[in-house]
Amino acid sequence: MPSQQEIFEKVRQTLVDALGVDDDEVTPQATLIGDLGAESIDFLDIVFRLEKSFDIKIPRGELFPENLTAADSGFVQDGVITPSGIAELRKRMPHADVDKLAANPKVENIQELFTVEMVTKFIGGKLGA
Repeated sequence: MPSQQEIFEKVRQTLVDALGVDDDEVTPQATLIGDLGAESIDFLDIVFRLEKSFDIKIPRGELFPENLTAADSGFVQDGVITPSGIAELRKRMPHADVDKLAANPKVENIQELFTVEMVTKFIGGKLGA
């Protein structure tokens, strides 16, 4: 079973390949969108590359939940994630730092959940590491 460090190295290489960024930009704290310039279209490519790299299956929406901020979800009100929305994020993204988001639950801050460390923890969970 790979160590967290080995998983991180493979995740880093995957993101370097997918996003065309430099190795040293891909730190555990780096956000995929804000720091590494990923766009939503890149998420599909990242998931595909992670599946190949780690020989695992990642069901759609599991790593990057979809429709959380849909108007009819009841999880967002006036640009802020509701307590039920935060609870849903905790349930769907146990590998993410939802506490940080809960402290300032603006919708635009959701993208800050998508860090390199979050992806690494997610893969670790999938591999049972």
